[in-house]
Amino acid sequence: MRRPTKPSGAVRGLLVVAVALAGMLVTLPASPAAAAAPTAQPVRTAAVNDWACRPTAARPTPVVLVHGTFGDSATLLRRLRGSLLAAGYCVFSINYGQRATAPIEDSAAELRDVVDRVLAATGARKVSLVGHSQGGMMPRYYLRFLGGAAKVDDLVGLAPSNHGTRTPLLLTPGLSVLCPACRQQAAGSVFLQRLNAGDETPGAVSYTTVVTRYDEVVVPYTSGFLDGATNVVVQQKCRAHLPGHLLLPSDGVAVRVVLHALDRRGPASPTYQPSCLP
Repeated sequence: MRRPTKPSGAVRGLLVVAVALAGMLVTLPASPAAAAAPTAQPVRTAAVNDWACRPTAARPTPVVLVHGTFGDSATLLRRLRGSLLAAGYCVFSINYGQRATAPIEDSAAELRDVVDRVLAATGARKVSLVGHSQGGMMPRYYLRFLGGAAKVDDLVGLAPSNHGTRTPLLLTPGLSVLCPACRQQAAGSVFLQRLNAGDETPGAVSYTTVVTRYDEVVVPYTSGFLDGATNVVVQQKCRAHLPGHLLLPSDGVAVRVVLHALDRRGPASPTYQPSCLP
């Protein structure tokens, strides 16, 4: 029996983004009033966004999880959230920017407000940010332009769109209208030129990126790298791991790199070798 032809990486990328867009369209607010409602309030889930949580001496820094474009706080980051809670962190997770489709500058302002709320509630001096896709890149605007560098210990980006992507669907006029953040994440955009001008890792923040060679959304996958960061390619640690863009936050290697980065002073060590278990 002849095997079906496997779609190319570019085609898979278009399919992933198209499916995500379809999900966004189904859940768009039904009225202008609903669309204008703030979306940055942390989601109330068991053990997450516990405003009574107090950091410990072993885990002094709360962690704020930041989802990616078309996403929300309840889906792709589930395994990561559970691993952080099991490790003893106070964990907060937000929804922002109308499923992260709004202008990135506005989303960064929402993140700023949530970080301030977390610091006030927990009494911590700083938070750590762990984000997927746009959620790994957008916080850099907060750090650089909105005063966040003084309030953040670590920024860990999973498949972050730091230098944009060449996925063709992002350039379609219709999507640009529905998703200003998509246009801003196109490689070479005015937004990214401004964000990446000069020092890509400003302040005393510890920067770590975790990427996969099989990323079908952030293309090329090396767009996630930052000068001055520890840049980890999952397949350089464990050859058999094949996560794409959407599955990276659930990949065991990626999760262990995140925990390692948060558990030490500075970014992840380039020589750290995680277990290669799923």
